[in-house]
Amino acid sequence: MKITYSIIAPIYNEIDNLPELYRRVKEVMDSNGEAWELILVDDGSTDGSTEKIRELAAKDKTVRPVIFARNFGHQIAITAGWDYARGDAVVIIDADLQDPPEVILDLAKKWREGYEVVYAVRGEREGETWFKKFTAAAFYRLIYSITDVKIPVDTGDFRLMDRKVVNVLKQMQERHRFPRGMSAWVGFKQIGVTYNRAARHAGVTKYPFKKMFRLAINAITGFSYFPLQVATFFGFVSAGISILAIPVVAALRLAGSHFFEGQTTTLVSVLFLGGVQLISLGILGEYVGRLYDEAKGRPLYIVREAPED
Repeated sequence: MKITYSIIAPIYNEIDNLPELYRRVKEVMDSNGEAWELILVDDGSTDGSTEKIRELAAKDKTVRPVIFARNFGHQIAITAGWDYARGDAVVIIDADLQDPPEVILDLAKKWREGYEVVYAVRGEREGETWFKKFTAAAFYRLIYSITDVKIPVDTGDFRLMDRKVVNVLKQMQERHRFPRGMSAWVGFKQIGVTYNRAARHAGVTKYPFKKMFRLAINAITGFSYFPLQVATFFGFVSAGISILAIPVVAALRLAGSHFFEGQTTTLVSVLFLGGVQLISLGILGEYVGRLYDEAKGRPLYIVREAPED
């Protein structure tokens, strides 16, 4: 049977959300009248989610479980979903139901109109603190302003992509992944659909500040040389200050000024230049570390069990 829609939901300790996620996705997709599948990618859950996924798959053949051997991360789970999806249109959705499954039909409508990437733009964000909203807004705008690819602001991974787009994305095997940036990079005909993001149905967020910061680093280093350019800028500024300071200091010394006597000025200058150098080395280290990870050539993920096509 030809599958029209593949719904990918990465799962990590979402046992309280799984039954409701399945019910709502099934209700929405059955009302559409076209063949669909729900790919539940278990990213090393430890709360019983794995068994629940198997239970749902045994009850309904539209549910296809992909069980990782361990936790590989949300972005890698999305990648596995792409690899196992069979539909003409592939939808990524969070398991916590903050992305309402009902919005899938709105995305599908734009796909039917000829758009190949339909991304969901977050309007209202229920159940989130002001700090979360502020940092998220700052993150999206920072990424938009400094990356080489114009990634739409206020968008997450919730989106629908045509099969031809997914086939291109499957060829991109970098380890430090940023799917929303990757789907923007490939091009094609894209459009956004605004929706109201709901509060989490159950459980706690799997993206605390630490993980969000790491995601931001992956986004910046994966799609921009801006940090390296900043390091270069500081290097030129430091060199320029030094060149200008040499004749000034010489003139003051010849004039008998005592302004630059003592070790304080020297210490401050050394600390400033040392700080610039360490920051620059840290930035270089981020890029070199990514090159090292790519050079090892390890698989992006290891599957314990997966459905047979």
